[in-house]
Amino acid sequence: MSDPALVLDGVSRTYRGARDIEVLRGVDLVLNPGEAVALVAPSGAGKSTLLHIAGLLDVPDTGRVVVAGEEARRADRARTRLRRQALGFVYQFHHLLPEFTALENVVLPQLADGKGRGEARARAADLLASVGLSERANHRPAALSGGEQQRAAFCRALANAPAVLLADEPTGNLDPATADRVFAAMMAVVRETGMAALVATHNPELAARMDRVVRLEEGVLTDGR
Repeated sequence: MSDPALVLDGVSRTYRGARDIEVLRGVDLVLNPGEAVALVAPSGAGKSTLLHIAGLLDVPDTGRVVVAGEEARRADRARTRLRRQALGFVYQFHHLLPEFTALENVVLPQLADGKGRGEARARAADLLASVGLSERANHRPAALSGGEQQRAAFCRALANAPAVLLADEPTGNLDPATADRVFAAMMAVVRETGMAALVATHNPELAARMDRVVRLEEGVLTDGR
């Protein structure tokens, strides 16, 4: 049996200040390869903090984060490698680099991971083709529609074939038809490659189409719709 793609074990996080804010309280979560999990939460409940910790962009006060079978320790250089090789990120707003084309935006993460330019361009072209963007590959973000930009951002997240995709409201800024297309492309990749996905969404219809739903409220993560 393969290792889980992502494990959060007893993860807690408190923001210190004039008034301490306990955001996560002993969160446990296991994502298996090929599984898509919806993360639902009221606004301000800490879903972005949870995603940042899962994505090794933040460090929990207590608990463990294990990605693709490897524990990410607090001061370990492996955190950077794991972020680059095993994790992909998609946000509500695409955050594409405006001076580069869609193709170049998908090539760059691969170059950072040491791949050759020819190999990186070929993979980028294949990914963009899989979401219907072949004819838009050489356009910069400003020349793309919102849905095209988000599909390009999705391809960028997949560039290094991550074990885990983390998505924060990835369709929240799109019209329903475009949101459905982006979501369908994501689910196809999950099914075909065995990648795991943790998707924060306020859309109950999208959440219902995933394998299961987890709910974050008052710092506690529970199963349930």
